[in-house]
Amino acid sequence: MKKEFQRGFTLLELMIVVAVIGILAAIAYPSYTESVLKGKRAQARAAIAELLQQQERYMTQRNCYLGFSTNTTTGAATATAPSPSTACGGITAGNVPFKTFAGENLAGASYFLTATTCPGTGSSTLSIATCVKIVASPVKSDPKVANLEMTSSGLKTCTGTTTNKSLCWP
Repeated sequence: MKKEFQRGFTLLELMIVVAVIGILAAIAYPSYTESVLKGKRAQARAAIAELLQQQERYMTQRNCYLGFSTNTTTGAATATAPSPSTACGGITAGNVPFKTFAGENLAGASYFLTATTCPGTGSSTLSIATCVKIVASPVKSDPKVANLEMTSSGLKTCTGTTTNKSLCWP
């Protein structure tokens, strides 16, 4: 009589495969998430550069920069007025003629942009008419870099926990 063998995998073989997949996932997932964050940071840097170009064009036409804040929940931008009635150049509060987010559309934005006054010496700030600071705030947490910032004078910084500033501005 001929003996037939059952085909299949033993429990030990399956456990080894599961362990190998787990180890590979533990190594690959952090690399993947860091790569995604790196891409979003690059997208934010490009959006900051584009907004600064628009601000410079605005400056040449109206002799001042336009400050605005962006609601990080809704993405709605509101112009900040140096005088109570209108912002610089006749733009009223709520009417911001710039793209105020990084990404293809507002729903898929990775960063929201805000234009504020530049820091001066000590605790003072410069006038929005002479200098503007663009701040890109991430929609999803990025503790290493947090906010990316660039002024019209060229100063580039970030507010995260990293000591490697090339993560912010390579």
